Amino acid sequence: MKHSSRRSLARTSAFISGASLLLAPAALALDGSTIRHSFAAFGGETRIVGEDGKVEWSHPEGTRDGWVLPDGHLLLTLSKSDKHKGGAVAEVSRSGEVFFSWEGTQSEVNTAQKLPGGNFMAVEAGANPRIVELDAKGKIVSETPLACQSTNHHMESRMTRKLAGGSYIVPQLFDKVVREYATDGKILWEYRTPETPAESWPFTAVRLADGNTLVNCTHGNFVVEVDHAGKIAWRLDNADLPSPFLKDPCGVQRLANGNTVITSYGAGDQHVKLLEVTRDKKLVWTHEEPRAGGIHEFQILTTNGKAEAWPALK
Repeated sequence: MKHSSRRSLARTSAFISGASLLLAPAALALDGSTIRHSFAAFGGETRIVGEDGKVEWSHPEGTRDGWVLPDGHLLLTLSKSDKHKGGAVAEVSRSGEVFFSWEGTQSEVNTAQKLPGGNFMAVEAGANPRIVELDAKGKIVSETPLACQSTNHHMESRMTRKLAGGSYIVPQLFDKVVREYATDGKILWEYRTPETPAESWPFTAVRLADGNTLVNCTHGNFVVEVDHAGKIAWRLDNADLPSPFLKDPCGVQRLANGNTVITSYGAGDQHVKLLEVTRDKKLVWTHEEPRAGGIHEFQILTTNGKAEAWPALK
């Protein structure tokens, strides 16, 4: 494990900022409204896109997950690479100053979260799948084992979140289950995704204020909201949309107005990378761009100039 604090940009990697460097077309409002969002996008490209569609900031490394924090810093879950053999976590400013970093010790780090009080949570995939909590110096202060298959490390888990009550909610892909764990590893709750369509692997699971859980099922190409008993309260499929925009929907965010934004990581040459729907499944906004790659995870930052609520439900 390696840790560094406040290292200069030159000692780490080059950040790119400035709207003039990369351009993305402005988001499209489909119902005649004037919906505009700024957002952070994570994946093969790590960037912040303004409401005008221009890239305001970017980072040269790929990311699995990320957050724009209330102070403007970014918490990045860095993809495994020659530089980060087991993946990594870094908190950085837009100017490139590094405030925290931690190197994964296994196959990869799939997600991270900054916790109230200043500690960090990270989830490692590997022979010993686990959730770790780290202090500001990168020291492990707690460890929670995950009960998941470990034959395929990459497909163990994805966007784990620590909940306000202290438990963790964990989407387990190949196990086709979302589990809530106590800190000692005890399973408190679980939801098994449908058997059909095939490969309905849970990728992101968001615990909502009413206790329901919003789940993206990647290759199944649908999103469900379930109650504590596992009953489906809401579901969105491609049949609900004017075109099959859902292609490997990885990330999801529930906005303060009740709308749901979804990313299609497998969009490929399909230009619609993000879409927003209302509770009654009306498509009200898309973000389109000509890039071949999709967006892995994201965070909607503003809507028509107004900041979205924190913490983001993503």
